[in-house]
Amino acid sequence: MKPRRVTEEFDRAALSYDRLVTVNPGYHAHLRRSARRLRLPDHGAGLRLLDLGCGTGASTAALLAVYPEAAITAVDASEGMLAVARAKPWPPGVRFVHARAEELTVEELGGPFDAALAAYLLRNCPDPDTVLATIAGLLRPAGRLALHEYSVADSALARAVWTLVCATVIIPAGRLLTGRADLYRYLWRSVMEFDGAARLRRRMSVAGYRDVRTAPMTGWQRGIVHTFLGRRPTTAEEGR
Repeated sequence: MKPRRVTEEFDRAALSYDRLVTVNPGYHAHLRRSARRLRLPDHGAGLRLLDLGCGTGASTAALLAVYPEAAITAVDASEGMLAVARAKPWPPGVRFVHARAEELTVEELGGPFDAALAAYLLRNCPDPDTVLATIAGLLRPAGRLALHEYSVADSALARAVWTLVCATVIIPAGRLLTGRADLYRYLWRSVMEFDGAARLRRRMSVAGYRDVRTAPMTGWQRGIVHTFLGRRPTTAEEGR
């Protein structure tokens, strides 16, 4: 599915998508876990955080729950998803921006940022390397990145479990809620075709991130959803 059509499908399915993730066991808890893995101090006091691919606001809520004192800028390419997100109650420190991740600039967003969370974003981008480089440019030196993402290519068991869950739960539920299953079939296929964990870590390293590592999730998502962590080099490291 081409990027423009993917965005249109997210626009069309925004409300039902929000309901579907609400009943997904562990979905919100896992987002909070990835947010905590950024290991930011003082509940985020004085920090500026970036939520990329915020969708209907689930990842924004996760950042807010873990870092309630931070200022959060949430970005998504889908106006439909953002409309659902904006309709929810948020404190003054949260704002939403309609834009594609690869087109963002520090000047446009009022950055730089102390940390970024990108949940289920990179897999939907036609040029993941450009997006990783763009995010690095939005971070302060030593700023931290957490990618919360599906990755099953390195495990036959993970691929089998993901296919089974999609065939028996996700695709039928999506069809029931929306009357169509295009987006949810795309979800299955895009995960199957996406990077394995080792390849994604290499992408992050090539993009300049340091201390790149992977942390697992729990439950049926173990081996399927991961947190990929890295940081922008410090000023001293950038010259090496």
